Amino acid sequence: MTLAHLLARQARVAPQRTAIYDGTRPWATHAQWAARSAGLAGRLRGAGLVPGDRVVVFMRNHPRYLEILWGAWWAGLAVVPVNAKLHPAEVEWIIDNAQARWAFVTADVAPQPLRGLERQVDAESPEADALLAAGDDGADAPPDDMQPADRQPTERHPDDLAWLFYTSGTTGRPKGVMLTHRNLMTMGLTYFVDVDPVAADDAMVYAAPMSHGCGLYAIPHLMAGARHVVPASGGVDPAELFALGRALGPLSTFAAPTIVKRLVDHAEAEGLGPHDAAAAFKTIVYGGAPMYVADIQRALRVMGPRFVQIYGQGETPMVATALSRGHIADAGHPRQRERLASVGVAQTPVQVRVADPQGRSLPPGEPGEVLVRGDTVMAGYWRNPEATAAAVRDGWLWTGDIGSLDVDGFLTLKDRSKDLLISGGSNIYPREVEEVLLTAPGVAEVAVVGAPDPEWGEVVVAFVVPRPGVALSDAVLDAHCLEHIARFKRPKRYVFVEALPKNHYGKVLKTELRERLRGEG
Repeated sequence: MTLAHLLARQARVAPQRTAIYDGTRPWATHAQWAARSAGLAGRLRGAGLVPGDRVVVFMRNHPRYLEILWGAWWAGLAVVPVNAKLHPAEVEWIIDNAQARWAFVTADVAPQPLRGLERQVDAESPEADALLAAGDDGADAPPDDMQPADRQPTERHPDDLAWLFYTSGTTGRPKGVMLTHRNLMTMGLTYFVDVDPVAADDAMVYAAPMSHGCGLYAIPHLMAGARHVVPASGGVDPAELFALGRALGPLSTFAAPTIVKRLVDHAEAEGLGPHDAAAAFKTIVYGGAPMYVADIQRALRVMGPRFVQIYGQGETPMVATALSRGHIADAGHPRQRERLASVGVAQTPVQVRVADPQGRSLPPGEPGEVLVRGDTVMAGYWRNPEATAAAVRDGWLWTGDIGSLDVDGFLTLKDRSKDLLISGGSNIYPREVEEVLLTAPGVAEVAVVGAPDPEWGEVVVAFVVPRPGVALSDAVLDAHCLEHIARFKRPKRYVFVEALPKNHYGKVLKTELRERLRGEG
């Protein structure tokens, strides 16, 4: 059983149901999707690609993304999804490291040929039309109508490579995370239990990059026979997403906190309330970066109870913990604020614990490294046994995240282990300081890092983005911090900036902030 069999099943069960939309325009039924993916698989095999070969997908969000993914899996290949915003030189490094043979691209992100490939196909070209044609006559037909028999999905083992995901890494070259059919099948089934139930009339919208978590959520929605919607813009346009939801029915999506903030900002600016949001969105799953308590509280006020938080990593895709819709919306719980600051409880197929450097479990409330074990944990890093051995020990994935568990099993992340500050011998977690500063009037965004100091070892520095038209001062922010946290945790310096540097997924690049401080020294 592989991911390709999910599509073959839906093509038999609901062949004429519209499965993919390009904006509001129907793009393909399940039968057409399966037929095109199977046609592509046959041509890939005919071109000499063999099971296990890697195919790069370097495209903006596009309805054909789904057809290409499942075409590669139908042929028994592994996909290498690459973020559309990477520089071609970065993509060529991935091509070489992955030993990929083919790549599917869109011309807007890859206007020139990429080096190291046997073949590069523009997904919007006549060449792609021919590769994705369903049969010799080009007619779309369900898989059962196809001949010869080798047009059926190639049989692969559940532990064979399906998705080779390159981490975004802040230092050095990215590592290729090997995710198997079993990893991704488990992730898909877990969605129904721990994240959200899905019905056939539901719709998943792909506004965040399909090369990452948003694209992975195609798997549970295909399992349920739901609809898949790619915005005409191919990205995040809040007005477009609200309109799509009203036209096609409430949408589900996965979004980084920065995208959630854009949706909330739009709703507030347009005077939209929870009733309007409910007409456009069924479920917004957020993760990938911290969602501060003040931000989720505002999102709930403006858009209502349609949020679920997940915590995972590329190494355990979308699966570690989840903070359910019920937990987020339970305003009456005595520890509601603490739970909103958490990332929830362990998802069903995994165990989560917090350990000291020797791997010994720590008691509730004591911070340590977050460890995860279960069927979603990666098979290892591609061509990197040393990194694999360091990350996965006795079946446990050492995430590099620092957190603590409470007595009810809720995990609260403190920071990445590399972000921990030690000032005067005391541990300081930047996120704790950031949470406090975000509650100060006039603060839009904040990032806290450590700066070297000859006396204290490190001191706390806060980069602060004021809200438009607001004048902030060190004294005001200092007083606010002293009201809420210990004196030794407060920033020794505030740097006011117009914006924080972020990567393609909305994560703040603290390495750039640290480099800026070093450059000033």
